[in-house]
Amino acid sequence: MAASSSVFTVSPSRNLAAIPLHQSLSPPLLRSSSVAFRPKRRSSSLVLCSTDETKSTAEKEIPIELRYEAFPTVMDINKIQEILPHRFPFLLVDRVIEYTAGVSAVAIKNVTINDNFFPGHFPERPIMPGVLMVEAMAQVGGIVMLQPEVGGSRSNFFFAGIDKVRFRKPVIAGDTLVMRMTLVKLQKRFGIAKMEGKAYVGNSVVCEGEFLMAMGKEE
Repeated sequence: MAASSSVFTVSPSRNLAAIPLHQSLSPPLLRSSSVAFRPKRRSSSLVLCSTDETKSTAEKEIPIELRYEAFPTVMDINKIQEILPHRFPFLLVDRVIEYTAGVSAVAIKNVTINDNFFPGHFPERPIMPGVLMVEAMAQVGGIVMLQPEVGGSRSNFFFAGIDKVRFRKPVIAGDTLVMRMTLVKLQKRFGIAKMEGKAYVGNSVVCEGEFLMAMGKEE
Protein backbone atom coordinates (compact mmCIF):
# COMPACT_ATOMS: atom_id res chain seq x y z
CA MET A 1 0.00 0.00 0.00
CA ALA A 2 2.86 2.41 0.75
CA ALA A 3 4.24 1.86 -2.74
CA SER A 4 0.91 2.56 -4.41
CA SER A 5 0.47 5.78 -2.38
CA SER A 6 3.87 7.11 -3.49
CA VAL A 7 2.89 6.52 -7.13
CA PHE A 8 -0.24 8.65 -6.75
CA THR A 9 1.73 11.59 -5.32
CA VAL A 10 3.83 11.82 -8.52
CA SER A 11 0.80 12.47 -10.74
CA PRO A 12 0.48 16.22 -11.60
CA SER A 13 -3.30 15.95 -11.59
CA ARG A 14 -3.35 15.20 -7.86
CA ASN A 15 -3.72 18.05 -5.39
CA LEU A 16 -0.80 18.24 -2.99
CA ALA A 17 -3.27 18.89 -0.18
CA ALA A 18 -4.57 15.32 -0.61
CA ILE A 19 -1.22 13.80 0.39
CA PRO A 20 -1.36 12.36 3.89
CA LEU A 21 0.56 14.39 6.46
CA HIS A 22 2.52 11.37 7.69
CA GLN A 23 4.09 10.98 4.21
CA SER A 24 7.19 13.03 3.42
CA LEU A 25 7.92 14.66 0.07
CA SER A 26 11.26 13.50 -1.21
CA PRO A 27 13.39 15.74 -3.52
CA PRO A 28 12.66 13.60 -6.62
CA LEU A 29 8.91 14.13 -6.12
CA LEU A 30 9.35 17.92 -5.98
CA ARG A 31 11.33 17.88 -9.22
CA SER A 32 8.72 15.78 -11.01
CA SER A 33 5.84 18.07 -9.93
CA SER A 34 7.69 21.16 -11.25
CA VAL A 35 8.16 19.50 -14.64
CA ALA A 36 4.42 18.96 -14.88
CA PHE A 37 3.77 22.73 -15.19
CA ARG A 38 6.13 23.35 -18.18
CA PRO A 39 3.67 22.22 -20.93
CA LYS A 40 1.24 24.91 -19.73
CA ARG A 41 3.66 27.68 -20.82
CA ARG A 42 3.99 26.16 -24.27
CA SER A 43 0.25 25.80 -24.70
CA SER A 44 -0.33 29.50 -23.85
CA SER A 45 2.15 30.56 -26.55
CA LEU A 46 0.25 28.47 -29.08
CA VAL A 47 -2.92 30.36 -28.22
CA LEU A 48 -1.18 33.67 -29.07
CA CYS A 49 -0.13 32.34 -32.47
CA SER A 50 -3.69 31.31 -33.15
CA THR A 51 -4.86 34.84 -32.31
CA ASP A 52 -2.38 36.35 -34.81
CA GLU A 53 -3.60 34.01 -37.54
CA THR A 54 -7.20 35.03 -36.83
CA LYS A 55 -6.27 38.74 -37.14
CA SER A 56 -4.47 38.11 -40.44
CA THR A 57 -7.49 36.26 -41.78
CA ALA A 58 -9.77 39.16 -40.78
CA GLU A 59 -7.58 41.63 -42.70
CA LYS A 60 -7.74 39.48 -45.83
CA GLU A 61 -11.53 39.56 -45.65
CA ILE A 62 -11.58 43.37 -46.16
CA PRO A 63 -12.64 44.03 -49.79
CA ILE A 64 -9.77 45.33 -51.90
CA GLU A 65 -11.70 48.49 -52.82
CA LEU A 66 -11.77 49.45 -49.11
CA ARG A 67 -8.12 48.76 -48.28
CA TYR A 68 -6.56 51.85 -49.88
CA GLU A 69 -7.30 55.51 -49.22
CA ALA A 70 -7.59 58.07 -52.02
CA PHE A 71 -4.86 60.65 -52.57
CA PRO A 72 -5.51 63.87 -50.63
CA THR A 73 -6.33 67.06 -52.52
CA VAL A 74 -4.24 70.13 -51.74
CA MET A 75 -4.93 71.78 -55.11
CA ASP A 76 -7.64 70.57 -57.48
CA ILE A 77 -7.62 71.01 -61.25
CA ASN A 78 -9.31 74.42 -61.02
CA LYS A 79 -6.59 75.77 -58.75
CA ILE A 80 -3.92 74.24 -60.98
CA GLN A 81 -5.34 76.04 -64.01
CA GLU A 82 -5.15 79.31 -62.11
CA ILE A 83 -1.40 78.76 -61.67
CA LEU A 84 -0.28 77.06 -64.88
CA PRO A 85 -0.91 78.50 -68.35
CA HIS A 86 -1.15 75.02 -69.95
CA ARG A 87 -4.45 73.69 -71.29
CA PHE A 88 -5.73 70.56 -73.04
CA PRO A 89 -4.13 68.54 -74.49
CA PHE A 90 -0.93 69.61 -72.79
CA LEU A 91 -1.93 70.10 -69.16
CA LEU A 92 -0.39 66.99 -67.58
CA VAL A 93 -1.09 67.57 -63.88
CA ASP A 94 -4.42 66.45 -62.42
CA ARG A 95 -4.04 67.09 -58.69
CA VAL A 96 -1.53 68.40 -56.17
CA ILE A 97 -1.39 66.13 -53.12
CA GLU A 98 1.35 67.91 -51.15
CA TYR A 99 2.75 71.42 -51.30
CA THR A 100 5.44 73.20 -49.30
CA ALA A 101 5.58 76.85 -50.29
CA GLY A 102 8.84 77.78 -52.00
CA VAL A 103 10.26 74.29 -51.50
CA SER A 104 8.44 71.40 -53.17
CA ALA A 105 5.25 69.99 -54.62
CA VAL A 106 3.92 66.47 -55.15
CA ALA A 107 1.28 65.96 -57.82
CA ILE A 108 -0.35 63.16 -59.78
CA LYS A 109 -1.15 62.48 -63.41
CA ASN A 110 -3.76 59.80 -64.04
CA VAL A 111 -2.60 58.00 -67.17
CA THR A 112 -5.61 56.71 -69.13
CA ILE A 113 -6.11 55.10 -72.51
CA ASN A 114 -8.03 58.25 -73.51
CA ASP A 115 -4.84 60.35 -73.46
CA ASN A 116 -4.35 61.68 -76.96
CA PHE A 117 -0.79 60.36 -77.35
CA PHE A 118 -1.66 56.67 -76.99
CA PRO A 119 -3.08 56.11 -80.51
CA GLY A 120 0.40 56.75 -81.87
CA HIS A 121 2.60 55.62 -78.95
CA PHE A 122 2.00 52.76 -79.46
CA PRO A 123 -1.21 51.36 -81.00
CA GLU A 124 -0.56 47.82 -79.73
CA ARG A 125 1.34 48.74 -76.56
CA PRO A 126 0.24 52.02 -74.94
CA ILE A 127 3.31 53.55 -73.24
CA MET A 128 3.50 57.14 -72.02
CA PRO A 129 6.29 58.94 -73.93
CA GLY A 130 9.31 59.74 -71.77
CA VAL A 131 9.40 63.34 -72.99
CA LEU A 132 5.85 63.82 -71.70
CA MET A 133 6.81 62.44 -68.31
CA VAL A 134 9.56 65.05 -68.20
CA GLU A 135 7.08 67.73 -69.30
CA ALA A 136 4.60 66.67 -66.60
CA MET A 137 7.34 66.89 -63.97
CA ALA A 138 8.35 70.32 -65.24
CA GLN A 139 4.74 71.48 -64.85
CA VAL A 140 4.81 70.33 -61.23
CA GLY A 141 7.97 72.39 -60.85
CA GLY A 142 6.07 75.32 -62.34
CA ILE A 143 3.52 75.07 -59.55
CA VAL A 144 6.35 75.71 -57.08
CA MET A 145 8.00 78.44 -59.14
CA LEU A 146 4.88 80.43 -59.99
CA GLN A 147 3.84 81.05 -56.41
CA PRO A 148 4.35 84.37 -54.56
CA GLU A 149 7.02 82.77 -52.35
CA VAL A 150 9.28 82.38 -55.40
CA GLY A 151 7.93 85.12 -57.62
CA GLY A 152 7.94 83.54 -61.07
CA SER A 153 5.94 85.13 -63.89
CA ARG A 154 3.06 83.11 -65.29
CA SER A 155 3.39 84.81 -68.68
CA ASN A 156 7.19 84.62 -68.82
CA PHE A 157 8.22 81.23 -67.45
CA PHE A 158 10.12 78.57 -69.40
CA PHE A 159 11.49 75.08 -69.05
CA ALA A 160 15.16 75.78 -69.79
CA GLY A 161 16.97 72.45 -69.56
CA ILE A 162 17.33 68.95 -68.16
CA ASP A 163 20.26 66.90 -66.92
CA LYS A 164 20.87 63.37 -65.63
CA VAL A 165 17.42 62.21 -66.74
CA ARG A 166 16.83 58.48 -66.46
CA PHE A 167 13.78 56.43 -67.38
CA ARG A 168 13.59 53.40 -65.10
CA LYS A 169 10.34 51.68 -66.07
CA PRO A 170 7.61 52.17 -68.69
CA VAL A 171 4.42 53.98 -67.68
CA ILE A 172 1.32 52.47 -69.25
CA ALA A 173 -2.38 53.23 -69.46
CA GLY A 174 -4.00 52.70 -66.06
CA ASP A 175 -1.00 53.88 -64.04
CA THR A 176 -1.01 56.83 -61.66
CA LEU A 177 2.13 58.89 -62.06
CA VAL A 178 3.17 60.51 -58.76
CA MET A 179 5.72 63.31 -59.24
CA ARG A 180 7.79 65.14 -56.64
CA MET A 181 9.67 68.31 -57.59
CA THR A 182 12.02 70.02 -55.13
CA LEU A 183 13.65 73.44 -55.49
CA VAL A 184 17.36 73.09 -54.71
CA LYS A 185 18.78 76.39 -55.96
CA LEU A 186 17.29 79.76 -56.86
CA GLN A 187 19.12 82.70 -58.41
CA LYS A 188 16.54 85.46 -58.59
CA ARG A 189 19.06 87.92 -59.97
CA PHE A 190 19.45 85.83 -63.13
CA GLY A 191 15.97 84.38 -63.10
CA ILE A 192 17.28 80.80 -62.94
CA ALA A 193 16.16 77.95 -60.72
CA LYS A 194 17.41 74.38 -60.37
CA MET A 195 15.04 71.61 -59.33
CA GLU A 196 15.30 67.88 -58.69
CA GLY A 197 12.47 65.58 -59.64
CA LYS A 198 11.38 61.99 -59.26
CA ALA A 199 8.30 60.26 -60.65
CA TYR A 200 6.83 57.08 -59.22
CA VAL A 201 4.30 54.42 -60.05
CA GLY A 202 3.53 52.70 -56.79
CA ASN A 203 6.81 52.41 -54.90
CA SER A 204 8.96 52.24 -58.02
CA VAL A 205 10.86 55.19 -59.49
CA VAL A 206 10.02 55.44 -63.19
CA CYS A 207 11.78 58.70 -64.04
CA GLU A 208 14.22 61.08 -62.36
CA GLY A 209 16.42 64.01 -63.27
CA GLU A 210 17.52 67.60 -62.71
CA PHE A 211 15.57 70.50 -64.18
CA LEU A 212 16.53 74.05 -65.04
CA MET A 213 13.80 76.71 -65.02
CA ALA A 214 14.02 80.22 -66.44
CA MET A 215 11.66 82.92 -65.19
CA GLY A 216 11.20 86.52 -66.07
CA LYS A 217 9.25 89.46 -64.69
CA GLU A 218 5.69 90.42 -65.43
CA GLU A 219 5.53 92.77 -68.41
